[in-house]
Amino acid sequence: MAHVPDQDSDPVAAALSGSIDLYDVAEWEPRSALDGFSVRLYGALHASRRWLLIALAVLLFVAQLAATVLLAIRRPELGVLAALSVVPALAIVGYLWYGDPTMREPLEPLAVTFVLAILFASIAALVNTLLQPLFQFVPVVGMAVFFFVVVGPIEETVKWLAIRVGGYGTIDAVVDGVVYGAVAGLGFATIENALYISQGYTQAASAQNGDPIVAALQTATSRAFVGPGHVLYSSFAGYYLGLAKFNPDDAGPIVVKGIVVAALIHAVYNTSVTYLPALLPWNTVVFVGFVVAFDAAVGYLLYRKLRRYRDHYERATNA
Repeated sequence: MAHVPDQDSDPVAAALSGSIDLYDVAEWEPRSALDGFSVRLYGALHASRRWLLIALAVLLFVAQLAATVLLAIRRPELGVLAALSVVPALAIVGYLWYGDPTMREPLEPLAVTFVLAILFASIAALVNTLLQPLFQFVPVVGMAVFFFVVVGPIEETVKWLAIRVGGYGTIDAVVDGVVYGAVAGLGFATIENALYISQGYTQAASAQNGDPIVAALQTATSRAFVGPGHVLYSSFAGYYLGLAKFNPDDAGPIVVKGIVVAALIHAVYNTSVTYLPALLPWNTVVFVGFVVAFDAAVGYLLYRKLRRYRDHYERATNA
């Protein structure tokens, strides 16, 4: 009768293990000096993988975004505008942190997540810059495809990475992931706003067609309405990361679902504000109205998800 191999074992190992030496054939254990070196090198790489990622992000940040920070240092008013532009986003983060029905997250891992999101934004900036030209050649729908295929997935993934590397270890309830997701979105919005404000200032200064500070102020005002979106999008990814932590058998698909949800919402927003001005009478008032309505709809969906968790949490604690 033919031997039916164990699905979890190599057929040779399943049939002969224990009867003969199968080292380096179908089984393995560290025996030689090379084996020992491989074990130690793997351990070092595994332990340092997050630091390698952070080091890469720091290098990219210095190469791409450090000039923005230096300009803000030289012109403190730009730093003030950048800080003020994220106040609405910060208010949402505060609401989510304070309203956590379980236990409020400590500030230290939140701060680490915030800083990592700022650093990891450089990864998204590099990918977006390199790939955008490929989609500009596609007529009509090129930018929409770019938003759905590149911008949404990449930016939400780097924000997710900030949570995973930063605050993941302190998540002790599913909804904690929402708070960390919101903080990651805040960090991303902070550096993105600073970048846009600095660009508005330098472009106005080089063109010499107006007061650069006024241009920076106008940019900061518009970015104040955009920042909350980053907080809301990554809150969904954070929620599903929290859900994945407590459902390890299905963690991978759950994480993917969270990033896909966040990326889709993000891409829908970007596509809308890119294409609607050509279809509708578009001005600052219409733009602000659209952003507020869009974020309110997304915020309501997030609120319903959190409300459902809160109801079950209260039932569980009162049982």
